[in-house]
Amino acid sequence: MVVAGKRSAASPDFRRIIEGRLGVLDVPEHSSIETVGRIASLAREERVDGFVAIGGGSASDTAKAAAILLAEGGRLEDHANHFTPPATLHIPDLKAPKLPIVAVPSTASAAEVTPGLGVRSGNKKLIFMDPKVAARVILLDPEANLSVPAALMLTTGMNGLAHCIEGLYSKVRTPVSDALALHGINLFLAALPRVAREPQSVDARGELLVAAHLSGLVLLNARTCLHHAICHALGSVTRIPHGAANSVMLPHAIAFNDSPYVQQVRDLQAQTGVPRRLRDLGVQREVLPEVARIVMGERGVYFNPRPVRGPQDVENLLMEAW
Repeated sequence: MVVAGKRSAASPDFRRIIEGRLGVLDVPEHSSIETVGRIASLAREERVDGFVAIGGGSASDTAKAAAILLAEGGRLEDHANHFTPPATLHIPDLKAPKLPIVAVPSTASAAEVTPGLGVRSGNKKLIFMDPKVAARVILLDPEANLSVPAALMLTTGMNGLAHCIEGLYSKVRTPVSDALALHGINLFLAALPRVAREPQSVDARGELLVAAHLSGLVLLNARTCLHHAICHALGSVTRIPHGAANSVMLPHAIAFNDSPYVQQVRDLQAQTGVPRRLRDLGVQREVLPEVARIVMGERGVYFNPRPVRGPQDVENLLMEAW
């Protein structure tokens, strides 16, 4: 079964892969438990033997979630991680074998590389973890990527960069994740401005896709922290794109953790033209307290090196970004 979003399904390069195959080609951003349930039911009826995820994080996460639901049964939400402040994290052990996933990423989110995924349930993003749903095969195609708007590659590239920076200070960082993160950061700092300058350069697209792939490998050896917790909550409440949320929030969240990359990220925002204020994305000031409340239940808070004392800490960050 092919799982793709509408934009990927409309691309001439990707349409050649999709044509004539069983597919779900309308996966929305911030995919929901309802979407996953529909796909899993169809896959069960058709006895599919694997998934091909074409697109960004939503396509990959949807395929992963469907694989979990098919294998584990029950309700999808029963298999999610649960974080209870200040420091209790429960990650279910999902033991059943999963259908294989082949991924053709069309953004720089690197969701296809990781064992984790997020699926929306109402105004909350449920987080799952299972190494068996990381893609078995990943195909990076810089030429096909030219059909993806450069602006989308730049915002999702900020998401990939965030994986690397947060991996450097995650409480479960390792020597392996440090090495991957440092190399990935250097690649992003070179590739993102180049894609902004040369949006039709196959080489620039390839450099960015490789940087993104490394950022996914960081998450195999570390975890994201407060920054991603905030971006997940923003997406669930406001439905703004995850890459755009990353573009705005990254310097604020890493400054909270005293990262040395704050100024470089701000310079990168200016060079690439990515969004820099939540208000410019249509986020209403009135929703910020609700976003902050939801963040406190996100597992990224657990991995953050600096304790988050309560929703007010988060709301202060959101106001700075607004």
